[in-house]
Amino acid sequence: MISLDDLIAFCGLKAEEVQVIAEHEQMSLGIAAAFGRSLLQTEHGPERIRDMLMAAMRRAVRHHNVPHARQLVSIVREFMDQHPEARFRRMA
Repeated sequence: MISLDDLIAFCGLKAEEVQVIAEHEQMSLGIAAAFGRSLLQTEHGPERIRDMLMAAMRRAVRHHNVPHARQLVSIVREFMDQHPEARFRRMA
């Protein structure tokens, strides 16, 4: 049987990123791992994941949860390092 750890390892995202997707989309971790995997395979999917991570970071700041906000900053940075197509684009 496939475990949750297997699903997360297969999806191409880190466990923390899957957790944020699950919370943002209000779904289970297993479904979030599959959803994240499918998003990574679409044209603007990495940007959508980035936006979910940023929304979680903003929510933590609004709730004055500084330790969680710092953790999310690190998660966003690592995600954008791993997925450069998710980086913000400069407008000409």
